[in-house]
Amino acid sequence: MPLEFKKYLKEHVDITDEQFEVLSAKIKVKTLKKGTTLTTPGSDEEAGFFVSRGLLRSYVVDSKGREHILQFAPERWWIGDRGNLYLGRPATFFIDAIEDSRVAVIDGDFIEWGKEICPRLGQFDLYLLNHFIINLQQRITLLLAASAEERYLSFQQVYPDVLLRVPQQMVASYLGVTPQSLSRVKKEIATRGRG
Repeated sequence: MPLEFKKYLKEHVDITDEQFEVLSAKIKVKTLKKGTTLTTPGSDEEAGFFVSRGLLRSYVVDSKGREHILQFAPERWWIGDRGNLYLGRPATFFIDAIEDSRVAVIDGDFIEWGKEICPRLGQFDLYLLNHFIINLQQRITLLLAASAEERYLSFQQVYPDVLLRVPQQMVASYLGVTPQSLSRVKKEIATRGRG
């Protein structure tokens, strides 16, 4: 069991070492090579992932074969298809490792079962859900109403170290712009910074 996950959980949930030991029996740990795919559209694994080390992403592929990145998940982030994990629906997107990574794998029964061991786990799950919804609303608002520059500046705030870890093409995919447009935005920001 990754110590990072235990530390993270203890920071957010009033949980004893004994409770964590019981819960850890239901948590799997995976070490992933860069490029490993964890979830594909249509799969029914019902799993969410806590990133202890490395970097994951979720994305869809459109009818023209273009990738559209929905989320990056660096260290101490959660990633998963909530419809798949909580409602048992087939997954709707891909999740893969951008870097060699280590993740804690949480299955769909974990929270319900875990609430019996540690009741505060249910409150934490609600916190995560609300946080996810808030981030999703902000992301939709940016995609619908913000300029490419505003989206890029927001990306820098949300993912400060991811810019240094992924190719520009992935950042452009997340922002919903072409790599050429992203280059122009970065050049304009740099030019103003020097002025």
